[in-house]
Amino acid sequence: MPTLTGSCICRNIEYELKLVSNDDARTSLCHCRNCKKAFGTNYGLTAKVPKDTFNLTKGIPKEHIADNGSGAVIYREFCQNCGSFILEYGDAAKDHFRYICVGSLDDPEALPPKGEFFCKARASWMPEIPNVFHKQMVKE
Repeated sequence: MPTLTGSCICRNIEYELKLVSNDDARTSLCHCRNCKKAFGTNYGLTAKVPKDTFNLTKGIPKEHIADNGSGAVIYREFCQNCGSFILEYGDAAKDHFRYICVGSLDDPEALPPKGEFFCKARASWMPEIPNVFHKQMVKE
């Protein structure tokens, strides 16, 4: 059973992911406007994991709750000291999944992307990732 660790920059927030297999995580890029704003770059990069595999081992993140731009509520958790984004989840997923910010993992290479969402909003200069799924919208 692989255990992955992660944290914010200042390490006030630390966590573990205890996956049966790294295949239990679905890492994907999201090119929607909301993810671009939240991540402060041209896409969001998260790994969808079962909620019970995520365990905070240090600190308590601050939570931001808002409309994700499409009328759905999204919860984002981050370090209130350094501002590092740790995870997010929506109302539909909150009881079962967490979307871990891959950059907060101590070894982000452990969970490579399996796909891309909102490809219609991908920056024109950014190439498509080969050999993964590509969806123009989330539900396709």
